Amino acid sequence: MKQIAIIFFLFFWLPSAWGQTISVEQMKLYTPEWEGERFEDGRPKVADDVLERMKLVTHEEAWAVMKNAGFRHQYEEGWLCIHPDSTLIGRAFTAMFMPGRPDVYQAILDKGHTEGRIRGQNAWPIDELQPGDVYVADQFGAHEDGPTIGDNLANAIYANSGNGIVYNGAIRDIEGLEELDKFTSFVRSYHPSHHNPNHDQNTTLMGINVPINLGSVMVVPGDVILGKDGGVSVIPAHLAEKIVKTSEVVRLRDMFGHLRLREKKYTAGQIDSRWSDEIETDFSRWLEANLELLPVPKEQIQELLKERTW
Repeated sequence: MKQIAIIFFLFFWLPSAWGQTISVEQMKLYTPEWEGERFEDGRPKVADDVLERMKLVTHEEAWAVMKNAGFRHQYEEGWLCIHPDSTLIGRAFTAMFMPGRPDVYQAILDKGHTEGRIRGQNAWPIDELQPGDVYVADQFGAHEDGPTIGDNLANAIYANSGNGIVYNGAIRDIEGLEELDKFTSFVRSYHPSHHNPNHDQNTTLMGINVPINLGSVMVVPGDVILGKDGGVSVIPAHLAEKIVKTSEVVRLRDMFGHLRLREKKYTAGQIDSRWSDEIETDFSRWLEANLELLPVPKEQIQELLKERTW
């Protein structure tokens, strides 16, 4: 009954009629706290410089800010990683697959072809990717006869987005995917088979750029994906800049604290607890003296110094 209800919703209620996606109005409904620029499809468009600075954010820093803001289910683990020493950063562009059902599959395929979509359903979301997107797909963990992405589609994904994927299912052609140096990706498994074998429709594309389930996390289109160290954090767009700035402050305080510990100016107990006014003043002077040398944008350091009262 649940699947039937979802199918009814996608076929008859979504005002996009049939892009298999949601309207701009609904996208805004699902991202009410975002006040910045949006894509034409309504997705929040987190600034490129915020994405670039996000590369140095740790999962711990992101998790702490999100938890304090009431977002408690934003981290997912248990991935097979492609290029595990790299970091995946980008704006989520989503796809939702469901187990195959031939009548629904054929109806979607016919309608999509009528509207100008080409090839199989697994390629349709990929054709819509923008630079900086991360393709995030829920393939319901399908393994054998499940992969909808191999080396051909991986190259198309990379050509359109310049990024990798977060994929709740199995991929194929893993050696070909590993040849793409910057195709940093997080997938559930590898299997040499492919989806829908011998016209057995075992997967059906039910949504493009809609909220999806990724294990224990809801992913809303436009969320920022932070993939590194074996895990994926899904960051609501309106919290992305705050997380970056918090991370940069933590990074600067750690650099200063570690330096002063090596110099034996302060004890571990002094640095590892709430700082005294003396240490805070020393920190501010250190920031001013090293403004051009620190691995944080100068503007952010100046903003931090303006907030100081000592």
